[in-house]
Amino acid sequence: MDLLNTLVDKGLRRELPTRDEALAVLATSDDDVLDVVAAAGKVRRHWFGRRVKLNYLVNLKSGLCPEDCSYCSQRLGSKADILKYTWLKPDQASQAAAAGLAGGAKRVCLVASGRGPTDRDVDRVSDTIKAIKDQNENVEVCACLGLLSDGQAERLREAGADAYNHNLNTSEGTYGDITTTHTYADRVDTVQKAHAAGLSACSGLIAGMGESDEDLVDVVYSLRELDPDSVPVNFLIPFEGTPLAKEWNLTPQRCLRILAMVRFVCPDVEVRIAGGREVHLRTMQPLALNLANSIFLGDYLTSEGQAGKADLDMIADAGFEVEGAGEVTLPEHRVTAGAGCGAHAEAGCGSHEGGGCGSHEGGGCGSHEGGGVCGSVKVQAEQEQPAEARTDLVAVRRRGAGTDLAPNA
Repeated sequence: MDLLNTLVDKGLRRELPTRDEALAVLATSDDDVLDVVAAAGKVRRHWFGRRVKLNYLVNLKSGLCPEDCSYCSQRLGSKADILKYTWLKPDQASQAAAAGLAGGAKRVCLVASGRGPTDRDVDRVSDTIKAIKDQNENVEVCACLGLLSDGQAERLREAGADAYNHNLNTSEGTYGDITTTHTYADRVDTVQKAHAAGLSACSGLIAGMGESDEDLVDVVYSLRELDPDSVPVNFLIPFEGTPLAKEWNLTPQRCLRILAMVRFVCPDVEVRIAGGREVHLRTMQPLALNLANSIFLGDYLTSEGQAGKADLDMIADAGFEVEGAGEVTLPEHRVTAGAGCGAHAEAGCGSHEGGGCGSHEGGGCGSHEGGGVCGSVKVQAEQEQPAEARTDLVAVRRRGAGTDLAPNA
């Protein structure tokens, strides 16, 4: 049985692929990318049908962050010409959210720059959550406020938050090269705090920062172990004025392989195409819907996405449908188990033998020779050439939250 058939069978059983298999997906050639998409698409459709969940970002506080995350346009020392403003009032945030909900969004993601919220900040966000939910009964609200202190996740849950996002972003081994003002362990701790408080955990990664295939597999296996309900896959937007402005390492085919690998490792989890899809997937975005079951509608925190109407047309033209407010996103086994870390049998947080990150003999990063491919799928013969810089596709957000202009929803 070849690699892709093996991975489909494992995905339908929620069985963790070996590290060699995950690395082999990333090593497949451009000639085989449609075969990879078709295989991962079987897993995606098994667990999520043809539904696409829409999410909408509201940037509650933009810029002026004290952290030094190299990828971020809001970082300490950033020279990127982004919008900068302090906290939106609850009615302003609710009004911003309404535009995304009118466009079909099911979840509103409330994001604020900074290391983490003060208790007063949690009060502010709690008031905003209540304002949004008072006007939209079925809306899901996810908060993304940075590192959480003890008790803050519980307070957000009591205020009506459904989920909390905090991305791991990259592998533990390379995290210190990307950020120095906090640690990888700090991020893991916040995801665990969200889990413990009964919030649906949302945690993902950023691809395209110069990482290796092994780094990508490391972070995705770590996410599988943390067992979040949703995994956003961001593709680096190389903003001028940030340390990673010259990192143009992605092609559309590379992005599809990354999404396929995430789907195989996290088969029954909401995989979301997040920032950078317009910049790096470009005209191949519709193919990615065969891999991910969730996207952001319209603009991002500090950059512009494609028009919300174009997103909706793309979904329809590709033969998918927008997930309705009354539909449950996750498969029944995750919902009935509470979707907690390791709460459901044979899935997630190390619950199956040999399933932890690097826990199987000979399975560490780079431990296999020649890619470990089991079967007929071809491996890239040469190092993939970096994509040509498309700086024309990197546009700073000038509308929506924090401005007097209508959002792109």
